Amino acid sequence: MASNKILVIDDTTVVRVKVREMLPPGNFEVLEAKDGLEGLNLIRQEKLSLIMLDFLLPKMSGWEVFQQVQAHPELRKIPLVIMSGRKEEVTEKISEPFEYFEFLGKPFDQKQLIGAIKLAMTKAKLPRPELVPAAAVATNGTPAAAATNGTAAVATTNGTAAAVAATNGTPAAAVAATNGTITTSDTVAASSAEIEALNEKIAKMQAEIEGLKKQLTQVVTFIKQKIK
Repeated sequence: MASNKILVIDDTTVVRVKVREMLPPGNFEVLEAKDGLEGLNLIRQEKLSLIMLDFLLPKMSGWEVFQQVQAHPELRKIPLVIMSGRKEEVTEKISEPFEYFEFLGKPFDQKQLIGAIKLAMTKAKLPRPELVPAAAVATNGTPAAAATNGTAAVATTNGTAAAVAATNGTPAAAVAATNGTITTSDTVAASSAEIEALNEKIAKMQAEIEGLKKQLTQVVTFIKQKIK
């Protein structure tokens, strides 16, 4: 019986089959997922020894799956290999050096695959700072972090991700860390008050700018009159 379960999350059948065929027979049980949502569900359900995650996936991107995994205290301990045909797709989101996971470029051969798996398992054993802001893995398989003004607000620290959820530009839930718990509605109220205060400051600044514009127009008009 295989002692190690490896989950390969990739929308290309060829890649999933390739990984299965390149691994030493009998040592690994290979599970497959064709999209990010299916992959995240298997990550939650199975006791995995390794995750191989394509960065571009349907339904839920590899980046979103990565965020969910890194935001969970236990899931982020699983050795991880991120795969992509273009490394810059990964480095745009996660800066190098990759401390706690390994990158595997496509296409790859058996030696590169085995090497990436070994490095990922080594990196997963490295001591990591405690997870401070923790966005829980969503039970319905969707990202726990929603977006502010249509973009995800994600703070990464040493490869970990923490997201602040928002709906239509207003805070829906303040996801922060207090011994790994989610803050109460008091924090949401405080955040709302801070945002309101900022909006007031912005409005005042805009009014001052408009006043300066008018003064500048008057000065320019005066200079033009004098030149004439």
